[in-house]
Amino acid sequence: MGWIVAVIAVVAAVAATARSYGSGRSEQLAVAHAELTERQMKAAEARTAALVEEIRQLAHRRIPAAAVALSHASAQVPGLREAAEVDGEAARLLTEAVQAARTAVIEERQRVDAAARAAMRGTSAKIQSLLNQSQQLLHELQHEYDDPRILQLDFRNELALRRTQSTAVLCDAWPGLARQNSPLIEIVLGAQSRVAGYERIKVANHLREERIALAARAAEPLAIALAELLANATAYSHPDTDVTVTLQQSGGRGAFLVVDDAGIGMDEDALDRARALLAGPSEVLLTELGDPPQTGFAVVGRLVTQYGFHCHIEASPFGGMRTILRVPAHLLTVLKEDRTLSALAPAPVSAQAAPAEEAAPAAPAAPAQEPPRANPVAEPAGLPSRRRRAPRPAAAPAPAAVPAAGQVPRTPEQAESSWAALQQGTLNGRSVAGRAPAPEPDGHDHLGDQDDQGDDET
Repeated sequence: MGWIVAVIAVVAAVAATARSYGSGRSEQLAVAHAELTERQMKAAEARTAALVEEIRQLAHRRIPAAAVALSHASAQVPGLREAAEVDGEAARLLTEAVQAARTAVIEERQRVDAAARAAMRGTSAKIQSLLNQSQQLLHELQHEYDDPRILQLDFRNELALRRTQSTAVLCDAWPGLARQNSPLIEIVLGAQSRVAGYERIKVANHLREERIALAARAAEPLAIALAELLANATAYSHPDTDVTVTLQQSGGRGAFLVVDDAGIGMDEDALDRARALLAGPSEVLLTELGDPPQTGFAVVGRLVTQYGFHCHIEASPFGGMRTILRVPAHLLTVLKEDRTLSALAPAPVSAQAAPAEEAAPAAPAAPAQEPPRANPVAEPAGLPSRRRRAPRPAAAPAPAAVPAAGQVPRTPEQAESSWAALQQGTLNGRSVAGRAPAPEPDGHDHLGDQDDQGDDET
């Protein structure tokens, strides 16, 4: 019986040992599980904190920076703050949130810009109509009253009309004026008359064909584009300097209008932006043109896209900027002989008298017995002359007009001074007779000339 008791005792001891080991194992597993759970909780808390920080950065920095980058290409958009603490799905969703915010901002800006364009387009059309009516009334008054102040009103009305017309073009409206086929040189003169500093603009005509003209559909757009370039050149150059417009004709590439000024020039960033605007981008938002808006180059770029012009800007040899406006050959034509050109249009340089002939000694008097020529031609006097393409009607022969010995032709400045003195004497006589004296004899006061400033050159 003793051995049975011993076996029972051994079994009991083994069972107790097993129970003790199982209990220890369970306690170890429980401790390990608790430690694992604690580590997982800490990791989850770290990921949650990192995600919260990323969301905070998304709201405070990334989305605002993405909106700013739409207007300023050099602006940096920050990425994920702690990419290692955010899993792949969360990082992808955060990136999609930035893209969604960018898309929403773009769509909203386009909607607001379209509404602003529509409002400005309607307002510009009404103002342009009123200014055209005022211009017609002023022209009628010029025929009825001899008052130089009417010319001043007409000129300021023209400046306001150009501003309104440019705004309408920028807002996708048509120029508002239809023309016939117009001589290229007259388009240049028309653009010159729309600029406040018109007296500083010098036109050099180097066209081979004097009667070259622009197609009717592109005449007014070219005048608008050139007026914007001239306004910019005169506004950003010294009042004592000239702005030169050179007309050149190419064999198969059309005609070129080259505008040179001696202004302050442009830095590289401004020059790159100007070239981008002149290239005619597909979309230019009004909110991207500054405050106040600098619309000159944007208007030219819009016309370049619509009518096929080409415009390039670079540094000028005169220290300022040079703008080259090219008119393609398919927009050019030649006027018929029955169309009379403007008397103010300068003749091509090739048709002018050679300067060397001015310094030549006076020719001796012709013998009395020499018969007069059938078609006499005046000797060159140093002033521009227009080459006549059709012979004069038959008329009685007359001796050639030869300048008297020692006589020097009057310069344009001397002629201007003579006419100014004549006009001043007329005005003084009227004032003595009881009429109020008019302004300066040149018919143009310079108050407010700087109101029409250029927009883009900086």
